[in-house]
Amino acid sequence: MMFGRWGNPDVDECVAMVDSALDAGVNFIDTADVYDFGTSEEIVGRALRGRRDQVVLATKFHNPMGEDPNSRGNSRRWILRAVEESLRRLGTDWIDLYQVHRPDPATDLDETLGALSDLVRAGKVRLIGTSTFPPDLLVEAQWVSERRGRERFVTEQPPYSILARGIESGVLPVCERYGLGALVYSPLNGGWLTGKYRSPEPPAGSRAAREPDHFDFGGAAHRSKTAAVEALAGLAQQAGLSLIELSLAWVLHHPAVDAVIIGPRTPDQLRDQLRGAGRSLDAGVLDRIDEIVPPGSNLSPADAGWTDPALSPTRRRR
Repeated sequence: MMFGRWGNPDVDECVAMVDSALDAGVNFIDTADVYDFGTSEEIVGRALRGRRDQVVLATKFHNPMGEDPNSRGNSRRWILRAVEESLRRLGTDWIDLYQVHRPDPATDLDETLGALSDLVRAGKVRLIGTSTFPPDLLVEAQWVSERRGRERFVTEQPPYSILARGIESGVLPVCERYGLGALVYSPLNGGWLTGKYRSPEPPAGSRAAREPDHFDFGGAAHRSKTAAVEALAGLAQQAGLSLIELSLAWVLHHPAVDAVIIGPRTPDQLRDQLRGAGRSLDAGVLDRIDEIVPPGSNLSPADAGWTDPALSPTRRRR
């Protein structure tokens, strides 16, 4: 998501980061059509020239790609158009994992699964998955696939970090029950678990400075996260780890988690995050983390990633 104007507009540096990641053993790359409205996919496609077969390449559709109300969502019409545009930008003949970026209450799941199943049969997509789906929709999708003879979703991509543990109470158990690969994103909670957001103001050039509405500076969630990060930083120091290493090792420790999606903006951030892959945590550290942030809880409701429209004020009126 950080490739392009949303993060790092230096294309050569982004390509070099992909090279470094592949050389370090990374073999899964995730992007989406909406990341800088296609630019991220173009950069990834350029970075993978000559190395396409080395990676599992994933992208996503759903979010608006323009003002046209038909250029978004999970309808058959949009999926068949969106996949062709993603294939062109990525410079590839197939997508290994094509994911529904968010639920679409306006579209029946069978319509979405029917279109995706046709793409699998056509060889344009190998496997299909979801992102930020609630547990009930994950289960419903499995039922639809079985009863209608559709391809089944095989992965779910939810947000997960020490500060955002909500998926532990539903999503991760469902993933284990149905054999869904959990590919978790935002393991550093948008940069919170680097320790750089403890001051009252966002650091210059940080994501919080670019997107202040996502970080609630001065609000209750900011105060809760600041206190938690202070405690976690002390715990990391006692364990002989950086806060980043502690945070990534913790996410990887959950038995339902199959992959952690990191989102570095710079080569230095990439190097710092890659170091977290080889760390392990003992039971005492894990217990202390549970005391700082209770299992199954999100310190900010916004970290859930998706809010059911049934909870909107108009839908709640009797």
